[in-house]
Amino acid sequence: MKKILLLFALCALSLCYAADTNQPAQTSAKTAKQSYKQTVVLQCELHCQACCDKIMKNIAWEKGVKDLVCDLKNQTVTVVYDTRKTDLETLLKAFEKIGKPATVKE
Repeated sequence: MKKILLLFALCALSLCYAADTNQPAQTSAKTAKQSYKQTVVLQCELHCQACCDKIMKNIAWEKGVKDLVCDLKNQTVTVVYDTRKTDLETLLKAFEKIGKPATVKE
């Protein structure tokens, strides 16, 4: 009976150790995934809430766009995008296409 309990305890400890060694690999994969995200703040002429709605409706569906925030007061649009799927030039062309030309805010 003691041998069975000892064997069971060793198995449980080895499973716990194996679970701990896998944890850092998952963290590094998550970090690598986030490194493809790029954030850019664009200056854009926004007159009213309808302008923001137009940008939100059209630019949010561009390939690679992950997050989009319009700031009517500061006349800016913050775009978070995946650099593997799109680039800044493509985003600026999308803004021009909807009649809201944008420039990178410095």
